[in-house]
Amino acid sequence: MAAPSTTYEPRCPAQTALYQIVRDHFETFRVQAACLRDGEGLPRFVEHEFRNFLQCGWLAGGFARFRCGDCGLDRLVPFSCKGRALCPSCGGRRMTERAAHLLDHVFPDVPVRQWVLSLPYRLRYQLAWNHDLCRRIVAVFLHAVLGFLRARARDGGVADGRGGAVAVIQRFGGALNLNLHVHALVLDGVFAKNPTGALNFHPVRRLTALDVAEVLATVEPRIKRLLDRRGLGDDGDEVAASDTWADEAPVLAGLAAASVQGTVALGPHRGARLRRLGDAPESVEAPAPDGCHARANGFDLHAGLVVPAGQRERLERVCRYALRPPVAGDRVRVTDDGQVVLQLRHRWIDGTTHVVFDPVEFLGRLAVLVPRPRINLILYHGVLAPRAA
Repeated sequence: MAAPSTTYEPRCPAQTALYQIVRDHFETFRVQAACLRDGEGLPRFVEHEFRNFLQCGWLAGGFARFRCGDCGLDRLVPFSCKGRALCPSCGGRRMTERAAHLLDHVFPDVPVRQWVLSLPYRLRYQLAWNHDLCRRIVAVFLHAVLGFLRARARDGGVADGRGGAVAVIQRFGGALNLNLHVHALVLDGVFAKNPTGALNFHPVRRLTALDVAEVLATVEPRIKRLLDRRGLGDDGDEVAASDTWADEAPVLAGLAAASVQGTVALGPHRGARLRRLGDAPESVEAPAPDGCHARANGFDLHAGLVVPAGQRERLERVCRYALRPPVAGDRVRVTDDGQVVLQLRHRWIDGTTHVVFDPVEFLGRLAVLVPRPRINLILYHGVLAPRAA
């Protein structure tokens, strides 16, 4: 990580490609989106996200005045938009602050393993709007993981062990597609009281692919039972009848469905697949297989990353990765013919390194990544939860 700066340098948001795209094409995007449903436009919270982003870092949008009592120097600091999906600056600051909080006040100095749960496409669409169901599924997932760790510790002679986890809900994929998945930072072991009443940490032995598959075999049927109880099972009629997103925000629901499917919802390429740039597939090396990885029926569980005790800087990097904002300003550029090119963080297996959007299409991708107001995307479980026994 870069060392903190000792001087204040104000941002110039108008010079970034992302700001220029929003400034020049937001009204066109808003009108085209409204045309999808006979004038019914975007939800108000989505429009506020875009409009507030255009005022982020501008003195005209409000500022704080700081004055040095010794030398009399005045400094005007513009207010930020505090956006949750669109603004790279506010997202980066939030990422840094929350990662520091987790390190300083939440995680003890014990091994921490990252468990990443990816979900089937249909479930990604449902959970992106139904946050109550999303919380329930995260709870089912973490109860299975923490239960597995307790059972493993019990086999090792540790009775009544308790684990803990912090779950970060990410709503985006590498191509700014709607890909809701869970990054769970789990203590790689359990706490238990010794005969004197003091708490000791007991790490679990090294996990294997069979262990991860065992956890996934527990998670998948529990999630399916939860969906069945809520009338959201595999029956197509029940799914159609319970699509509250399409009922409450039909325009955003249409954009979300296209984003999940990898198609274009707006602009001149409507209905087409995502346009890609990159190398030939035969020139790309296949990724090496990971031992702590399991897949089943659209569910994907990865648990190969573990941070040993004492490596706090590495743990902070993992926290920052899980908490990162959807958009990085340096990965977006505008071509001479007005197209938006997004550089991927990692090359895809088919050789793709960049994806190309029409500006209106690009804003549609961003709109569905805006979370609903007053929902928590960081959840605490086990001994790390509030008021844990």
